[in-house]
Amino acid sequence: QVQLVESGGGLVQAGGSLRLSCAASGGTFSSAVMGWYRQAPGKEREFVARILWSGGGTSYADSVKGRFTVSRDGAENTVYLRMNSLKPEDTAMYYCNIVLPGAVTYWGQGTQVTVSS
Repeated sequence: QVQLVESGGGLVQAGGSLRLSCAASGGTFSSAVMGWYRQAPGKEREFVARILWSGGGTSYADSVKGRFTVSRDGAENTVYLRMNSLKPEDTAMYYCNIVLPGAVTYWGQGTQVTVSS
């Protein structure tokens, strides 16, 4: 059973930085796409960033381009989200997910990011 465990969230002042981690286990991820999503209170979950496990291609939501960077460590089966220049509107629960061949999708439990003004 694939498991995803996020960590690294917390409280930070506007303009600060955080790095989120998502450790994957229980599967083979060479053909996976791993993504980060977020959900603020009262809002729908939205896409933040994704990375192809093979090749490392990335894509970002317009709202985070130039501030957030997604990366992966194949040896550790871990995906990171480096968040710089954080804004109060980045406050949300952040989730990682993995999409395996056949569109089989798993989600982590989420990690809270709170940005104070």
